[in-house]
Amino acid sequence: MESGRYRPTIIRVETVLSDSLHPAAPHHLPSFVTAPGDTDILMVVVGLILLAAVLFVGNVYLKIHSLPERMAHKSQKLQFEIVAVLCLLSLFTHNHLFWVIGLLLAMVDLPDFGTPLRSMAGALQKMAGIKPEDDLTEPPPAKSEEQPHA
Repeated sequence: MESGRYRPTIIRVETVLSDSLHPAAPHHLPSFVTAPGDTDILMVVVGLILLAAVLFVGNVYLKIHSLPERMAHKSQKLQFEIVAVLCLLSLFTHNHLFWVIGLLLAMVDLPDFGTPLRSMAGALQKMAGIKPEDDLTEPPPAKSEEQPHA
């Protein structure tokens, strides 16, 4: 034996591949196990179901989120714009208190204080002999006289 030289030894290992299963492997595989290289049908189906579920839940979330705004719009509330702003604030800030306040405002009818106060002011102006100011919130009365065409 030569002590100064190292000689690599080459070992040839022949691997024999067979189609037979290992004795410890189950003899019946579940139907969702696919062969290597095949399309995994279960993964595709679960992915499509997951995508549909995410879209459905997102749609329901946005419908519920716009509920106060739709309630205020249907009943022609004066505070519709405030409710709409509160709903948008709660959507972008994730602060649910804005949504709850918007929902409460959409459910509650705020009394109209402006009309009776204007009426009282007009009556007081008449009693004092002052010509009442034109109400800019009301449309001007339409003239029924037809003007001749030139």
